[in-house]
Amino acid sequence: MMALICSVFIFVVLTLLTQIGGVVFLASIAASRVLQISGRLLKAIVFLFLYVLATVAAHAVAPAFGRVALPCFSDAAPLQLQSPLYCVLNRNYVSAGMQQAAEALAQHMASEFPGTVTLALDANFPFINGFPLLPHLSHSDGRKLDVAFYYRGEAGEVLNGQTRSPIGYFAFEQPDGNAPLPCAGRNDLLTFRWDLQFLQPLFVDWSLYEARTATAVRWLSSEGRKQGVEKIFIEPHLAKTLAVENDTVRFQGCRAARHDDHIHFQVEQ
Repeated sequence: MMALICSVFIFVVLTLLTQIGGVVFLASIAASRVLQISGRLLKAIVFLFLYVLATVAAHAVAPAFGRVALPCFSDAAPLQLQSPLYCVLNRNYVSAGMQQAAEALAQHMASEFPGTVTLALDANFPFINGFPLLPHLSHSDGRKLDVAFYYRGEAGEVLNGQTRSPIGYFAFEQPDGNAPLPCAGRNDLLTFRWDLQFLQPLFVDWSLYEARTATAVRWLSSEGRKQGVEKIFIEPHLAKTLAVENDTVRFQGCRAARHDDHIHFQVEQ
């Protein structure tokens, strides 16, 4: 009974993290039985082998579902994945329209600030509209993408292609005492708006490169509209600090994750 519970737990976790991992896990159990493999290490190897095959297959099949993969290996490109983890977890898929918009943003940033690399974070899974990409509430149809902020080092030097957090998330830009705080005083039981106070001292003490970050948001809310950009999420205190407030730059709500560690944008259907 305990083995069954553990298997169900692993299936659920792998499905939520990678979409395809749960199915691959079941396939690896079946393959191990057919091949009469009993050792845990060998079973793990079977799973990893099948997972790699499934990930490659997803890359080829996703266009039939209206998704394309942002490239995992693009060291010379202005648009890059912040971490290989997003490719390993199959969270790097977008619609063709989002791919064009993201590449256009990165090209603009590299033109305005030569050599700038724009880092993509969570995008979407390869298949099925409506399938949740936790902890996000809306990354479920290929039309959403998060991009990292741009930073300066402790001495004010430009940091290109680097983020304060190892995965680009959760290193929040804290509001000052006069900042608008739309969620002040709320204590929602069901929410993804985590402050993660215990993590903040662990992140490097770099400062937000305001000029570059503001330029990215302004492009998305102006020229980006020609690429289909219809909505941008960023915390109100940052929108005010960066002077990028307009009808396209919006607050995501108090139940969604904080957006003062990255920029979220989405394109039209």
